[in-house]
Amino acid sequence: MNMSILVILPVLIFSVIIHENAHGLMALALGDKTAKNAGRLSLNPLKHADPFGSLILPIMSRILFGWPIGYAKPVPINPHYFKNQRVGMLLTALAGPVSNLILAFAAAFLLKTGITLGGLLEAAIIINAVLAIFNLMPVPPLDGSKVLAGVIPGRWLGSYYRLERYGIIIIFILVFMFPGALSSVLVFFIRPLFALMGV
Repeated sequence: MNMSILVILPVLIFSVIIHENAHGLMALALGDKTAKNAGRLSLNPLKHADPFGSLILPIMSRILFGWPIGYAKPVPINPHYFKNQRVGMLLTALAGPVSNLILAFAAAFLLKTGITLGGLLEAAIIINAVLAIFNLMPVPPLDGSKVLAGVIPGRWLGSYYRLERYGIIIIFILVFMFPGALSSVLVFFIRPLFALMGV
């Protein structure tokens, strides 16, 4: 599907805002008010905008390999408020990608009813599916790394957390030096997801 950047950006911005709010709301439900106290439980784009992740990266990734990827400024989370820090971080991390999957399925449902909204629903399906799968990659600081940290043996955590300093570099290499490989990984996981949604 050939999506215009004028369609991509508003859908992507809305989707990443929901993603970040989902993190904050899950943390709040588990006892951490940090995001709420920082005023980050908001639908105001200005409170979540990241110049690179919310504008430059989506445009460049769309040009490079056709998948719009982006992110918002992460909501602050303090795991010390969780009764079980590892489980709390795992659930908080999962909340973001799960919110994107819910948006994708909701858009697919509306599309099946005959509603199109000028391509916005098709864009919402693709963008939210990509966001969910991309963020579940176990590369720090993506959500998937925190999910993995919640299930791997504790004796491995120190070594795993040390990888976080190289996470952004790894992501940049994947996006800008090996876009074909990243696209193949995304397609591998997204195709069955699309089949499940019936699109």
